[in-house]
Amino acid sequence: MMSLDSIYKRSPKIVARKTGEEYILVPVSNNIADMKSVYTMNSTGAFIWEILDGKTAVSEIIMLVQKEFEIDKKTASDDVLSFIDELKEFLIITK
Repeated sequence: MMSLDSIYKRSPKIVARKTGEEYILVPVSNNIADMKSVYTMNSTGAFIWEILDGKTAVSEIIMLVQKEFEIDKKTASDDVLSFIDELKEFLIITK
């Protein structure tokens, strides 16, 4: 279960490529890319992706998103929590 103190990091089984303001994530297993499971992120997702370093708590990520995109705390919180849940569901991030 995720809490605001939870800390996540990018999975080492994911290769990320930045194209402009977006990221394309590709799962890799045994040095083979799974092109059927490519995941793309918009600029907000890319911003969060860069912060998922295994050191930054969810609460800090929410604060950084709120500041970067000049949005209210509830919107930032809802967006970050749902995005992290989605990344966890697809095993793109780990604790």
